[in-house]
Amino acid sequence: MSTYVTANPTTGVTERDFPGLSDDELGGIAERSVTAYRAWRDTPPAERAEALARTAELYEKRADELAATITTEMGKPAKQAAGEVQLAADIYRWYAEHGPDLLTTETLDPQGADSSIVQSVPIGPLVGVMPWNYPYYQVARFVAPNLLIGNTIILKHASICAASSALMAEILHDAGVPEDAYVNVYAGSDQIADLLANPAIRGVSLTGSEAAGAAVAKVAAENLKKSVLELGGSDPFILLDTDDMARTTKVAARARLSNGGQACNSPKRFIVLDELYDDFVAGLVENFEATTVGDPSDPSSQMGPMSSISARDTIDEQVKTAVQQGATLHTGGAPIDRDGAFFQPTVLSGITSDMDAYAEEIFGPVAMVYKVSSVDEAVALANDVDFGLSGSVWSTDPERAEQVADRLEVGMAYVNEHGTTLPGLPFGGVKRSGYGRELGRWGMGEFVNARLRRTSRS
Repeated sequence: MSTYVTANPTTGVTERDFPGLSDDELGGIAERSVTAYRAWRDTPPAERAEALARTAELYEKRADELAATITTEMGKPAKQAAGEVQLAADIYRWYAEHGPDLLTTETLDPQGADSSIVQSVPIGPLVGVMPWNYPYYQVARFVAPNLLIGNTIILKHASICAASSALMAEILHDAGVPEDAYVNVYAGSDQIADLLANPAIRGVSLTGSEAAGAAVAKVAAENLKKSVLELGGSDPFILLDTDDMARTTKVAARARLSNGGQACNSPKRFIVLDELYDDFVAGLVENFEATTVGDPSDPSSQMGPMSSISARDTIDEQVKTAVQQGATLHTGGAPIDRDGAFFQPTVLSGITSDMDAYAEEIFGPVAMVYKVSSVDEAVALANDVDFGLSGSVWSTDPERAEQVADRLEVGMAYVNEHGTTLPGLPFGGVKRSGYGRELGRWGMGEFVNARLRRTSRS
């Protein structure tokens, strides 16, 4: 049996324990989910959409409570927490408004029959395995389209997100989603593996680390279950030119330090043409050093703690190793001497391919800056990692930047912005950043049976 714990990363104090799921409950949960599925799939799409619309309204009505909960659980600054709550509400509302139209039956060329059509129908109960860094957003982008389709959900959140996961379940049920159509479980990884082996479960979506994704994908494959994975990233930020370096470095710093740098699609590698390099590094360091790090519940704090002491210590070890291997430390580079899981905003340069930091993801407030002498070198460096989530190109010439962006081996390429996520845009990566897509119409296509029905006269 696992135990979920709220250990406030701002204070280092454990505030609450949550009892984990017992092994003898697993089979019953799967059976409850498949029983609910038989009724939920037959509920008219318009009614399922109405439940999602009410979910959006309840997120907005309870926004302060929802935001405060994740500020306590994982240290998200209050303003950013409020923004995440609104984004989750927007996702539920988008699917409420657009989802039914995306389920419309498609008529094909009959090709010798009286009719050939393709129906979009659900496949059954799904398991969601979610991370701690965006507790509401990442659940919404999996749950909203799949509830709209008619699938049912068993949701395993990160072990530090017990309180927020309970709130999400409560809101969905209050909005009209049947209790067994969305089940929140405090489960361990072995229990998730057992669930995936259950014949009632038809698929799994995981957002998390490479190791977690590989483990879940292996079990899913062994049991012939569909999987969608959104894993890590080491996103490039390529600067070709700028007419306002002060603004560029401010935007770069804000993007890297948002959520304490704890985002898969955060720009982690800043690749800068040599004539801009010195000014860029100076500006980035200035912005990092000016960032107010403090209690995330204080509106003046721009960055809070890492999600946990262990997360902070992992970043600390990665930075120390980089410096020991020859990287240049410009600012930061150590935990902050206070209670909690705080780490200094850090800028590194001089990283080479024989250093650990070149290939790994640093999941925290650490920027790595690279100097290149040409666009071709920038693209080669950007693509020379195993990740492929997103990347951005920055220039006063958007057409030139688009040509460079088209050469990036990523699932999402941006020009003069980075990491934009909206309900109607696809989200996902390639290479070791995972497979499958969420959000927009693409999120409706992963766990759906595109069923052909062909009719011929007898």
